[in-house]
Amino acid sequence: MRSRSAAVLFVFLASIFACSAFGQTFRGSIQGTVTDSSGAAVAGAKAKIFNTDTGFSRTVTTNERGEYQTSELPLGTYSVSIEKEGFRTTTLNQIPVSVGTPARADARLATGQVKEVVEVNADVPLVETSSNTTGGTIAAEQAAELPVNGRDFTKLLELVPGTASDPVGSTESAGSYGLFSMNGNRGRSNNYLLDGTDMNDGYRNLPSINQAGVWGCPSTILPVDALAEIPVTGSPEAEFGRSSGATVNIVTKSGSNQIHGSFFEYFRNDELGARNYFNTPDQPKNSFTNHQYGGSAGGPFVKDKAFWYAAYEGQRENGGLPQLGTVPTQADIATNTPTGGINSVIQNLLARNPWGALPASGDGNTQFTTPFENNINSLIVKADQHLHLFSPGDLLTGRYYFSQGSQSFPLGMLYTGSSAPGYNTSTPTHVNIVSLSYTTVPNSNLIVEVRGGYNRFLQDFFPQDIKFDPSSIGLNTLPPGYDVARDLGLPSIALADTVP
Repeated sequence: MRSRSAAVLFVFLASIFACSAFGQTFRGSIQGTVTDSSGAAVAGAKAKIFNTDTGFSRTVTTNERGEYQTSELPLGTYSVSIEKEGFRTTTLNQIPVSVGTPARADARLATGQVKEVVEVNADVPLVETSSNTTGGTIAAEQAAELPVNGRDFTKLLELVPGTASDPVGSTESAGSYGLFSMNGNRGRSNNYLLDGTDMNDGYRNLPSINQAGVWGCPSTILPVDALAEIPVTGSPEAEFGRSSGATVNIVTKSGSNQIHGSFFEYFRNDELGARNYFNTPDQPKNSFTNHQYGGSAGGPFVKDKAFWYAAYEGQRENGGLPQLGTVPTQADIATNTPTGGINSVIQNLLARNPWGALPASGDGNTQFTTPFENNINSLIVKADQHLHLFSPGDLLTGRYYFSQGSQSFPLGMLYTGSSAPGYNTSTPTHVNIVSLSYTTVPNSNLIVEVRGGYNRFLQDFFPQDIKFDPSSIGLNTLPPGYDVARDLGLPSIALADTVP
């Protein structure tokens, strides 16, 4: 009785806090028609849908037309056993269930005893005829095996028919590659979901996960090993709502009765790569190191009842960009030093000298290297529980995604960005996505799902010297009473062509 009360309380709370995600399924369905040897419909037959990997099962009854259907099935491979008095039990095996596209499993019963069993492999139709949506599905095998730069899943979205994108992302926002349009819609008119839960950034309407920071590099990462499939749907049904473009419904893996895991490490550096075309031999070779590593694992808490899955991916990328810049030479400083010496503010500013030794003379052109870095930690965990509170086949699922990124690149998105060392744009990024869903099937004609989610995307853009107080060198740029604990850093300084 206590467990039933807890379930009622969960449904009530989720109904209060749930966002508009009704109908945005991240599960699949099976439908079919049952006939006898003459082709006549068999009404009242029991169809048991069963997943051997997780022990999940659900039973429905055919209607007067011999049709049956069950929705909100976790992804996987199923069998369907059809029973009816006066007929042999027929079992259809190897039925793949994916998101959005109903799997079809038609059965023809032969007369005989129920205890007699006929097992066949189901014939999967080559053409899907039950839905009028366009698009396609990116399978887990594609995500795992295709060479994807940076293991960025957004680059896979162009595999779907009807999609197109600008490789540099300049049609949407500077430095935000990975965006795409579908069937002529704007790239910002897409809707991104994680297991049916909204994960859109409210500012750009891009996915919170794998969104670019500076230089177009993803500031967070969704572990590719955690992907079960990515259905990309054009002209979606009204159930999805919200956006006129594509609906990208990322579905993550779940645990099963068998413990499975994986580990990986990808490594690149400047010793293993050729020079950039513009990095000519008269310059030092660009330093570069990139480590991407992580792993995934899933298994049962309780066999056939409760399951867990977790995946982690980290990235450590750093390097340097040799560049040619113009700085004051020692001769320039001597020539322009007024009587009485250099102004103390200018002297302190020169003493900061992030570019190294000032040249003695010449045109002021000097070679310096600006370091950059991109460090990411991402984790996703998921739990599934089979329950029997309201009906057999009830399912409770919860997932949590966390990612933290730290980027520092030259010539970033700030107007004060510079190629000189010490003046990078720094971009800390934090993403948290939590969701819960509860599915129950009170009878064969009714399925109830309650889902709630929380999506938090926090990204800031700072100058690298934000902790520097200009007043420490005698440059007072802040008005009286201004909070000096924020918005610090060296301000932009404009120099006239001539000094009066």
